[in-house]
Amino acid sequence: MSEKEFDFTKKKRVVVKIGSSSLNRGETGNLNFTKLEHLVRELCDMRNRGMDVCLVSSGAIAVGRQTIGLNERPKDISTKQACAAVGQARLMMTYQRMFAEYNQIAGQILMTKNTMVNPVSRENAQNTFEELFRLGVIPIVNENDTVSTYEMQFGDNDTLSAIVSSLVGADLLILLSDIDGLFTDDPHKNPDAKLIKVVDKIDTKLLGMAKGSTGSDVGTGGMATKLTAAKIATLSGADMVIANGVDVCILHHIIDDDFTGTIFKADKSESFHIADFIMETIG
Repeated sequence: MSEKEFDFTKKKRVVVKIGSSSLNRGETGNLNFTKLEHLVRELCDMRNRGMDVCLVSSGAIAVGRQTIGLNERPKDISTKQACAAVGQARLMMTYQRMFAEYNQIAGQILMTKNTMVNPVSRENAQNTFEELFRLGVIPIVNENDTVSTYEMQFGDNDTLSAIVSSLVGADLLILLSDIDGLFTDDPHKNPDAKLIKVVDKIDTKLLGMAKGSTGSDVGTGGMATKLTAAKIATLSGADMVIANGVDVCILHHIIDDDFTGTIFKADKSESFHIADFIMETIG
């Protein structure tokens, strides 16, 4: 943004979501370790600013698929879950090692739909997050793909990251995507498409602009899932940013409000309940 419209430096609790297409090299599908290290450094620097930081990270299935030796993304659920079982452990091991280099501790939380719709499970998850934040730990969240079949509905963790934001009372959600933000049309097809820099309120017209497709071989989320995430986050009281994750160093530029992207302003509603929303939309 060209003007200092938002003071994100005062945010207390930030959730960052990064997708498979941002973590893996497109030509091979292997992890991009350079980008991973830059991401970890950015998150640690946010911790050093005094912020609570939570990372929602895709990539378990993609990492597992490469480890096992599958050339294409698996289509059947059992193979996806097998890949996730292998990939989640390897991905978390990588994160643990990298965070340790910056004297930070990472903890793993795997969630399913039932975590949120069951009141006891939801409260337990909330308490776990709060204790991790109190102890200075950076939670790394993913859907529990080894036992859950809701991955496609969650939309490559876009929706999950917003659900986590709502659960932990975050005041900022950042979606690192493969696009600069929300456009008036698909910028890959229409050169006249304009970037929408600030969204004050999500209405029916805005939701109708979304495209549900994605061009990535490793990711599953499109703009429709990002707008669903924006709806959850803003109604829960958090600002949300969509920015291009090709360079993850954009994170500190976002905090300093000097970046290209789309900001969705918080629009907290006391009548919004995340468990009800999940049941109504995912079932």
